[in-house]
Order: sequence, then C-alpha cells, then structure tokens
Amino acid sequence: MNTMQIIKEFQDDQKCIDFLCDLRWKTMKKCPYCGSDKISKHTERGRRSRLQCSGCKKSFSPTINTILHNSKMPLFKWFLAISLLAEAKKSISSRQLARHLALPVKTAYSVSQRVRKALLGTRSPLLKGIIELDETYIGGKPRFRNNGAKRGRGTKKTLVVGALERNGSVIVKTESKYKGKQVRDLILENIDISKSKLYTDEYGAYSKIGNLAPHQSVNHGRLEYVRGDVHTNSIEGYWSLVKRAWYGQHHHYTKRYTPLYLAESSFKYNNRKNGCGEVFSKLMRAMLCINS
Repeated sequence: MNTMQIIKEFQDDQKCIDFLCDLRWKTMKKCPYCGSDKISKHTERGRRSRLQCSGCKKSFSPTINTILHNSKMPLFKWFLAISLLAEAKKSISSRQLARHLALPVKTAYSVSQRVRKALLGTRSPLLKGIIELDETYIGGKPRFRNNGAKRGRGTKKTLVVGALERNGSVIVKTESKYKGKQVRDLILENIDISKSKLYTDEYGAYSKIGNLAPHQSVNHGRLEYVRGDVHTNSIEGYWSLVKRAWYGQHHHYTKRYTPLYLAESSFKYNNRKNGCGEVFSKLMRAMLCINS
C-alpha cells in the first residue's frame, strides 16, 4: 500500500498492532518463551492486542524478537517510514525521511538502517535462464590517477559483484577480490546451472565458467556491447540504479554498510513488477522475521 493508504488506515498504534497480530499470528508457530505452538490472538478492553500462549500463559507483542520491539517511536511512523522506503526507487536520504516524519536525523537514519538490515535476511530463489554476471565499483572518483589506474579496478572503491536473471531477479554482494574462485562460488550458490546460460564481458575471471554452464561474452574493450542476445546491458542498468542512489541520495557509505544499501536496492529491483500493497507486505514480513 502507498503512503496515502498508510495515513488513512493506520492513524493510531492500535490499528498497527492489529495489522501486525493478523500478519504474524498466521505464521508464528512457537511461543518465544516456552516454545509452545498453541498461540492465539488475545485482546483486552482498553489494551493493545497481543498474542497469548496457552502453554506458559504468557502474552506478548507481535513485535517481539524483531527490530520493532521496544521502539519508542510510534508504530504509525514506522509504517510510514517503511512505505516511504518502499516507494523510493532510488532510495531516500535520512534527512529527507526526517523531514517527512518530523524526526531527528539520527533517529531517521537508525530507522532506515534497521529496515535495510531486516532485508539482509531475504533471499531470492536460484536464478535460471539467461544469467548476466558483472562487477562494479562503488565510491568516489579518484582525485588523481596513480600510474594510470582505472576509476574502478585498482582503486580503493568497494567491489560489488552480481548475477541477474534476465527479466527476473538479481543477487548482489560485496567482495574483497573477484577472481576465478569467487566467480565459481557466486555461480554455484545462486544459479541453477543445469537450466542456465551465462553471459559476461571479457574480464579474465570469467574465462573458465564455461565448464559449469554454457557461456558467451562480449568484448567491451573492442567496443562490442551486443551480439544477438548476448550482452550485459540488464545488469549494467541495475548498477546505474545503485549508483544513482549513491550519487543522488546518500553521497557516501562505507564498505561496512554497503551490504545494507545493496539489500535495499536488490529488494526493490526484485519486486519492481509487484504493486505497492504486495511490496509493503513483503517488507513488513521481513521486519517481523517471517520467511516469505
């Protein structure tokens, strides 16, 4: 659902709690205190809805063991923050989020980072079909070139690698180096090689992946970018979204936190064909640690 629907439907915390109870009660199988699977929705007049365990007789909030638990910020603002992050194709800065929600900048930053951290737990199914592999570098441009070093490889920028299923999902992660072993691990962990074709550029680390699955490449160094249906334009289009978020919204993030921003961008890309309601629901399930 979009921001206007959030404002209309979740004006107070009780409505937010009812939504979370309904979302989590259907999938939460065990009590966090005793492990019993006999859980039901518990409502008392004048109090927020909670979940009740028939085993240990304890009641608990649907936010327990999640990043929402014990937060002093109203749940209504949490819902708004999640909606704003979900709708921003190229992300949203902490200062902009702070202005929208009337929050201190540090609080807005903490909220957005918690949401991104929750998305780290989401995982796409194995990719199959035509798979494009590529790498990119995120960070500022070197002020001076050292011994003719390129703007990417050979600098201190953060190395990001990815595999993209054409017209499908993308999987990305950071690496300290990207050689044959890292390429092989990326393929075996994330791609169904029995049902896939691999397309890359001419980078030498891809030279032996034809032993795993059918492989073709284009030579960018010779200005060859497309040969029939062989190209890496789709994943390069995804890299442009990642870098637009870096340049236009965040301006800088360290190597330590880069995986959080990549988790956000890949989640949005993988759900680009879904409606606002479905994207919001998936984000909420990730926040509640519910496996989709």
